[in-house]
Amino acid sequence: MSLSVLDMSVSLDGYIADPDDFLGGDDGERLHKWADAKGESGQPAGQLLDEMRAAGAVLAGRRTAELMDHWGGDHNGLPIFVPSHRPPGPAARWGYPLVTYVTDGIESAMAQAKAAAGDRDVQVRGAYTGQRALEAGVLDEVRIHLIPVLLGRGRRLFDVLPSEIELEIVRVIDTPEATHIRYRVRR
Repeated sequence: MSLSVLDMSVSLDGYIADPDDFLGGDDGERLHKWADAKGESGQPAGQLLDEMRAAGAVLAGRRTAELMDHWGGDHNGLPIFVPSHRPPGPAARWGYPLVTYVTDGIESAMAQAKAAAGDRDVQVRGAYTGQRALEAGVLDEVRIHLIPVLLGRGRRLFDVLPSEIELEIVRVIDTPEATHIRYRVRR
């Protein structure tokens, strides 16, 4: 059965990016350095990356998709679904056949992504889209890579939620670079 999973690296003070959309640190990648640390398969970071790579589709917010140039038209070969109220720009419309803009809501975008993923997971990308998926009741899990850094400013992961949302801890993996926490959304 396919799960929808919001998978995000976040600073201890709740930020996913600095005010300029970089991921912190001098090189702009501080929040993702955990993925480079002993990332070979069989090691904790490698196992987590293998789980992410096993996804069958991606649901990404428009802002995230555009900042990443739609990952060049596919996310490691996966189809990308983008919920949006506006039509896509030229690159996504004509140059990226695996990118689908969905204009009839987050529920429809998630249903299409899950259908494309089959029995594999849907990776959800972007804070706003993650919040809307939680609000709509279509997000199954939240996987947080908690980075031991305080960014102090920027873009927060959970800025605006409609109500309290209960989560159940499924797994915790501690590494020197991050604490990786997997939560199930309680319904």
